[in-house]
Amino acid sequence: MNVRHSGTMAPVPSGRVHNLINIGAYSVLAAGALYAARQNLLVITPAQALNFTVAYAAGTFLLSPDLDLAEGRVDSKRHWGVLGILWVPYGMLFSHRGWSHSWVIGPLTRLLYVALIVALVVGLVKFVAPEVQLPRIPQPVAWKFILPLLIGYYLSQWLHLIADGVRPDHGLRKGYRKVRGR
Repeated sequence: MNVRHSGTMAPVPSGRVHNLINIGAYSVLAAGALYAARQNLLVITPAQALNFTVAYAAGTFLLSPDLDLAEGRVDSKRHWGVLGILWVPYGMLFSHRGWSHSWVIGPLTRLLYVALIVALVVGLVKFVAPEVQLPRIPQPVAWKFILPLLIGYYLSQWLHLIADGVRPDHGLRKGYRKVRGR
């Protein structure tokens, strides 16, 4: 697949290549974090390492920016198995390489989409079987728990965007031009 950047055609990695890039980057990061922890330069709890790893893997394999192509064959959609069908509306809502490929809003749209699906399922369960006790999120949720999740998830997304040649101001430039009337 080729995508136009600044008037030129640039090759864009396949889903498999994106996954390999993220796996390689994770390997380097994990080795660096292990070394830094052993040198007492960094303190990482097992829970923080697990949260980072789970979020990074989810961002790499399940919540890729390419879910905006979910009407077609996308690796991330296939990784969801039969639940991949849930991502077709997301693909219809977002044009490929539009807001879903922005650095902050794009990953947030996928998190909000997952939250919406979870809320719908929870609402349906409560309606159909109100006696069922659903698990609750412990309150308050500490930053030391959430931060590794966010860093792992966003880092996996940003590596995908870097490989696609998407600049950090993607989407903002387009919105700015619309405001200025260009």
